[in-house]
Amino acid sequence: MRREIGVVGLGKIGLGVTRRLLRAGVAVVGFDSRAEARAAAAAAGARAASGLDDLVNRLEPPRVVWLVLPAGSAVATTIDALSTSLAAEDLVVDGGNSDYRISLEHGATLGAHGVHFLDVGTSGGVHGDEHGFCLMVGGDEDQVERVRPLLEVLAPAAGRGWGRVGGRGSGHFVKMIHNGIEYGLMQAYAEGFALLDAKPDLALDPQRVAEIWRQGSVIRSWLLDLIAEALRRPEELAGIAPWVPDSGGGRWTVREAIDLGVPAPVITASLIQRLRSREERGFAERLLASLRGRFGGHEVKPTGDEN
Repeated sequence: MRREIGVVGLGKIGLGVTRRLLRAGVAVVGFDSRAEARAAAAAAGARAASGLDDLVNRLEPPRVVWLVLPAGSAVATTIDALSTSLAAEDLVVDGGNSDYRISLEHGATLGAHGVHFLDVGTSGGVHGDEHGFCLMVGGDEDQVERVRPLLEVLAPAAGRGWGRVGGRGSGHFVKMIHNGIEYGLMQAYAEGFALLDAKPDLALDPQRVAEIWRQGSVIRSWLLDLIAEALRRPEELAGIAPWVPDSGGGRWTVREAIDLGVPAPVITASLIQRLRSREERGFAERLLASLRGRFGGHEVKPTGDEN
């Protein structure tokens, strides 16, 4: 097994990745622009770097640098910097949720300098530290094999919960579709429980219903487990603003459906509902916001802070 890796981005998910690697005996050099994030990684046993150049200098070549950054400018800036500071045969892994089309560009940018690239769609949220991350890997087979031991450490079980899904860009494409499906599933759950909540004459207990459905029902799932957990704390749910953000994956999935001429009405409607949540307030949107916070560690807005 490779015993050393650099991790850039030490937020909720990046810190979980770091901790999981450390527990498996992998030395981690971590960097984050926030001092408190670097301190948390150091407390977990990582060596904190002061910047990207410091991180690169602390790693023995050929290096592996794993990015866990928000999609967009943070990834682009980091890729540009690493393209000139890394050496030929080093490898950059984008373990965030970047747009697959941008990942194709990032791979080309790094490749021009002889640096390899993998795009790894990652699911598991804040629970991945304990239970493992689902990893959808795109890139050259030889580079996937190069980091196979790391992938098996990060996945729920060796050989399960991860795999190479295709060439460059495919990992983030598959994760994009995963997120689109997630939008639809969450919306269906939220609407169903909103209907239960809207029938007071039957004196229904939505939390009790969730607990029943969790056992043997055809709609049982981890999302339903999280719903049951949220409904056990009604005072907490009441304090969440029914304002549901979207982080890109749903929009990209709808765009791709339009470009490919593939009907995707459920995913499209669920995206529109998230946009609508910023204008109208209701039970379903509160539950959606709570779900995003519970599985992904996403920020939720308290009541009265919808803007």
